[in-house]
Amino acid sequence: MLIKYMPAVVIFNIPMASMNIILRVLFFFSSAVVALSIGVNYGTLGDNLPPPAQVASFIKTRTNIDRVKIFDSNPNIIRALSGTGISLTISTTNGDIPSLLTREGAAAWVANHVAPFYPATKIDLVLVGNEILLSGDNNLIFKLVPAMRSLHDALAAAGFRQIRVSTPHYLGILAVSQPPSAGRFRFGYEKPVFIPMLKFLKATRSPFVVNPYPYFSYNPQTLNYALFRRNRGVFDRNTKITYTNMLDAQLDAIYSAMKRLGFGDVPIMIGETGWPTQAEPRQAGVSPDYAATFVNGLIRKVNSGRGTPLMPGRKFETYLFALFNENQKPGPIAERNWGLFRPDFTPMYNAGIMKGQVPGGRQGGRGRGRGHGGRRGGRGQTGGTWCVPKAGVSAAALQNNINYACSNGANCRAIQAGGACFEPNNIQAHAAYAMNSFYQSHGRQAYNCAFAGTGFVTTNRPSYGACKF
Repeated sequence: MLIKYMPAVVIFNIPMASMNIILRVLFFFSSAVVALSIGVNYGTLGDNLPPPAQVASFIKTRTNIDRVKIFDSNPNIIRALSGTGISLTISTTNGDIPSLLTREGAAAWVANHVAPFYPATKIDLVLVGNEILLSGDNNLIFKLVPAMRSLHDALAAAGFRQIRVSTPHYLGILAVSQPPSAGRFRFGYEKPVFIPMLKFLKATRSPFVVNPYPYFSYNPQTLNYALFRRNRGVFDRNTKITYTNMLDAQLDAIYSAMKRLGFGDVPIMIGETGWPTQAEPRQAGVSPDYAATFVNGLIRKVNSGRGTPLMPGRKFETYLFALFNENQKPGPIAERNWGLFRPDFTPMYNAGIMKGQVPGGRQGGRGRGRGHGGRRGGRGQTGGTWCVPKAGVSAAALQNNINYACSNGANCRAIQAGGACFEPNNIQAHAAYAMNSFYQSHGRQAYNCAFAGTGFVTTNRPSYGACKF
């Protein structure tokens, strides 16, 4: 006998005000459930960090973090994640690249760093080096893609075909980033580096990994835009799109550069992004509240499935930077204060990633505990910023910076004979002017002051006499 089940329809007479409250509660908790998939970068530059076994247990039992990325192939960390089901991304060092070019070298790397642990540890991706173009070492840059191919072949030969291979990039790989629709890769690297790299990634179904940091590109006027808060937006005159958050603009600039070369369908992975909780004194926009605002906005964004204006519906595998504050990192104060957690596992703020935790927490964003600066040559965001060379940079490197800046949009007339900045006639002064002109003309993005690690952003205007920076 066939019995048809008819669902009962129950009608409640609920006042509209109460219904609005119920809908808000349902939306609140459904949003919390959605925002449960996120990765994290696990750095180890600290002398007070807990042992990997404790870290692995904490991530597995206390958080909703389902993917971990490390900057090396530390066997203790890889072993600690065994049996957890957490996906792991491991990395080769930049110095490994030359040896990976040979079949024997790549096979040895796989035998030493993958075979002893896989599949008990869910190694999902191997990154070859880290931000190689930032090094400025063409010997490594032009060997990068062959090394990636060689490592992929070695993994396949060892029976590990499921493990992907890629390499992470900083946003300085872009020669043009504004407006997003005009994004293109740096001149001189499209044909020898990015086209073969994107061909490889497409063929192996691996992601193009980029590290977009709105933190390094904001100023007090664009803080809300960087933090996913309500703002007036930034208009792209080519597409007529108004961008309402900086991350979308950064990702779409990368996408435009890839599409320009015919590879708009290669997936993009966010290898690093985050917001520090402490920076230099009087730096606007840095505190646990601001970090919570950014991270909660990011998690909602990447888990919404909405993609970006130029990539609607696209999903982005995403890794927060970073798991812990790392007290031995060099550089500005912010370098040591990117952690979601202190070394004793207490949260720096409510990131919405703890099991049973609802996103939100300290998101007032009014500057309580306003912080104290920039990561990896990061910028102080207190008004004007300028790009100058670091101390101790060689004359040859400074000359290379002058040549690059002056041939890629910097206005170098002022440092020519008779110009307002020709005196003092020395390489340091001329490099400072040229590097800053390049930085200013390219939108004052922090990565445009990298110059292979020889430049840094300052809030102290370096003008003197008639020479105006």
